[in-house]
Amino acid sequence: MGKIWRVSGPLIVADEMRGSQVYEIVHIGEEGIVGEIIGLEEDRAIIQAHEDTLGLKVGEAVEGTGKILSAELGPGLVGSIYDGLQKSLLAMADDMGSFLKRGAKALALPRDTKWQFTPVVKAGDMVSGGDIIGTVPETELIEHRVMVPLGMKGKIKEIRKGGYTVEETIALLEDGGEVRELRLMQEWPVRKPRPYKQRHDPSGLLTTGMRILDYMFPLALGGKAAIPGGFGTGKTVTMQQLVRWAQTDLNIYVGCGERGNEMADVLYSFRQLKDPNTGKLLKEKEIFIANTSNMPVVAREASIFVGVTMAEYYRDMGYDILLVADSTSRWAEAMREMGGRLEEMPGEEGFPSYLGSRLSSFYERAGMVECLGSPGRKGSVTIAGAVSPPGADFSEPVTQNTLRIVDALYSLDVSLANKRHFPAISWLMSYSLYADTVSDWWDKLDPGWVETRMAGLKLLQQEAELEEIVRLVGPEALPEGDKLLLLVTRMIREDFLQQSAYHEVDTYCMPAKAGLMLKTIMKFYDMATEMLSAGKSVAEIRSLPVVYKISRMKDVPNDEMPARAKELWGEMEKAVTTDKTVS
Repeated sequence: MGKIWRVSGPLIVADEMRGSQVYEIVHIGEEGIVGEIIGLEEDRAIIQAHEDTLGLKVGEAVEGTGKILSAELGPGLVGSIYDGLQKSLLAMADDMGSFLKRGAKALALPRDTKWQFTPVVKAGDMVSGGDIIGTVPETELIEHRVMVPLGMKGKIKEIRKGGYTVEETIALLEDGGEVRELRLMQEWPVRKPRPYKQRHDPSGLLTTGMRILDYMFPLALGGKAAIPGGFGTGKTVTMQQLVRWAQTDLNIYVGCGERGNEMADVLYSFRQLKDPNTGKLLKEKEIFIANTSNMPVVAREASIFVGVTMAEYYRDMGYDILLVADSTSRWAEAMREMGGRLEEMPGEEGFPSYLGSRLSSFYERAGMVECLGSPGRKGSVTIAGAVSPPGADFSEPVTQNTLRIVDALYSLDVSLANKRHFPAISWLMSYSLYADTVSDWWDKLDPGWVETRMAGLKLLQQEAELEEIVRLVGPEALPEGDKLLLLVTRMIREDFLQQSAYHEVDTYCMPAKAGLMLKTIMKFYDMATEMLSAGKSVAEIRSLPVVYKISRMKDVPNDEMPARAKELWGEMEKAVTTDKTVS
């Protein structure tokens, strides 16, 4: 038991703390405010408080728990809403209503819920850490695979089917004469990555339903991506679209310093939306961590690591997980505030010198891995982090350090947002190093994906090169070939890349539909080139009825697109044939 010696905002120094350990959880003052030891000097402990320190006095008690900040892992996580320290906001709302009290406590997993456990091993079987010993139907979309905690091994002495709470014993494990109890729940330190058997390169497309991502700048399962953008460019909506429609087994949304009204909108919408493939409610495959901007600053760092720890836990079951963090810039701001109060030597723009390594410790927990234990299985964690550079200045430290880590960049452009082009992802500044990785996946669905994608990107690049000339002389002074190029690239931008997050049909576009949409536009370009060679003007080509029909492709339901594409292609062939006959 120690005492407060100094208080400076979220920074607390306590003395008489000899015997404590770094990153140990402590309870501070009469209300038991949660804090975490981040440094030790003789018998003094440097503590970062994860809650507001208003009213604390020198001399108040500081009690160590002997435990490292850990996440509770077990059935009951999916569909839940947590704060940055994995306290259940739903449970606290039931107890306290709309306003949470300082020092409030709430368990992450419900202790009274009975889960139906079905063993997949029997008494006498030898097991070790990571082995799956049974299953629990957590939701209609997630089968919770109960694993032997890492670091444990032995012979199953007893295991029974039935209904259990997370704290009740489901099996007895005997190792060297010692009998240990196995439960549905286990704990894991949030800052310690969970081990695995072998790491593999990211593979397969993470289907997001966003055409510019799936088709132009694909993200692979197990990959790392950054979405930087200035104020008003649509970062939050883009991240919400990712976590809504990504066709992974489980999605985790971390609102790190997010505005409260935007977080409330996310939580409300996910209780109404349905998964496009299964028809089940999205909340049955989502976990939410709500650490809003009015919550304690220091808890932002914890929220990020709690989220990725839960992602690794489900990855070890053999699932593909997407973790979205919005935004890592606000997490970095919390580190800067603590660094200033600790009087550390500041780095660029006041951020701590360890900013890069701390970002790496988060992003590098993504990956496709072969999991420990039996049966053999693969799982993945894909991480997408938003970055909020002040004034849309991508040269600031958080963005630059992030770009050194990730392999996919989705750059949000203020000028596109001002034109109401959403998602405002710049096709000139964005890139993905996973294009070759997902080419095998695309070849099975769309054998011409590589050529069509490159042709579309090439046309957009040519349009950018023409922009300076257009500004000087105007579009009407251009040759007919360049006019046609501008017409087609406008169709690519407005009819393919532009996508409404709030349209009933256009909000989610299957990869097969995206491929047919761009192929139709490229086929139109080929048709128009032939007609141009035959003497038609671009003005005449622009007035063809098929141009309007192409612009409405985004309104066509996913399952009706093959028939509509066939119809449009037939109409274009007919137009070319008729033109040749007339000539």
